Amino acid sequence: MSSNGRPTWDEYFLKLAMLASERATCPRMHCGCVLVKDRFVLATGYNGSLPGQPHCEDVGCLIVDNHCVRTNHAEINALVQATTHRVNIKGATAYITNMSCTTCSKALIAAGIKRVVVFSDFHDTLAVKFFNDANVEIVKVDMPNKMINYDLESYSSAKKTEKSK
Repeated sequence: MSSNGRPTWDEYFLKLAMLASERATCPRMHCGCVLVKDRFVLATGYNGSLPGQPHCEDVGCLIVDNHCVRTNHAEINALVQATTHRVNIKGATAYITNMSCTTCSKALIAAGIKRVVVFSDFHDTLAVKFFNDANVEIVKVDMPNKMINYDLESYSSAKKTEKSK
């Protein structure tokens, strides 16, 4: 949190990734990813089934080698969203709630991501190695406060005071 009480940019975009993760449909892991360039959100993604396919939460997970393969990971869904809308993500930052798996890290590198900001580890992955080998900056931060500071009463009171003048 910055000195003025506002979240830093990294905290802000990680909170957006946390919000995206709430849309996840696989109960094994809720992960969110937000792709950002120049403080502009380019695309978002969360763990979820392929379009038109059943969700894990409805029909159960499809487990292969101890991983659910019914869903795309948040990073892949964010990359697909960017591609679908013809958004150039080269040089962007990926804000991810959990460290990428090996496959997702390779996809992010191939897409031109230059910075990854994350607050949670992922086990059994070569992501850190691949990111380091590709000179992708990894920034590990504490999980942002889940609380959203929304003070509608103060805002409304201030507006009423201004109108009464």
